[in-house]
Amino acid sequence: MARRKRPLPASYIPTDGESFMNAKQREYFRLKLLKWRVELLEESNETLRNLQSESLAEPDMADRATLEADRALELRTRDRQRKLVNKIDAAMRRIEEGTYGYCEETNEPISLRRLEARPIATLSVEAQERHERMERTRRND
Repeated sequence: MARRKRPLPASYIPTDGESFMNAKQREYFRLKLLKWRVELLEESNETLRNLQSESLAEPDMADRATLEADRALELRTRDRQRKLVNKIDAAMRRIEEGTYGYCEETNEPISLRRLEARPIATLSVEAQERHERMERTRRND
């Protein structure tokens, strides 16, 4: 799928009145995902710099425990963000393949409102709700 030659107007927001996943909408979501990815990677790099400059050699045991807990929390957050970057990459591949914005279960369009709120969504709201109900059912067994 070829990328658009002209940049999108800064004020462009996809609407239901347009044909679904037209070139403008694909470019809009591609840019949104790309911006989100860059932000996550910048945060990750900042964390690495902070972790490298920090020292756990605190003489006070309580201070050391606090630093270790903070570091563990930061590393868990970064791991979640790493997984999110992978999902962003997958969404960008779907844009290139022409499958972005369509539910993986039903092949129906995912609403623009849902994609705006969660651009990495792969399921429509209805399919996601079914999926979550099934998970709760399995968990309660």
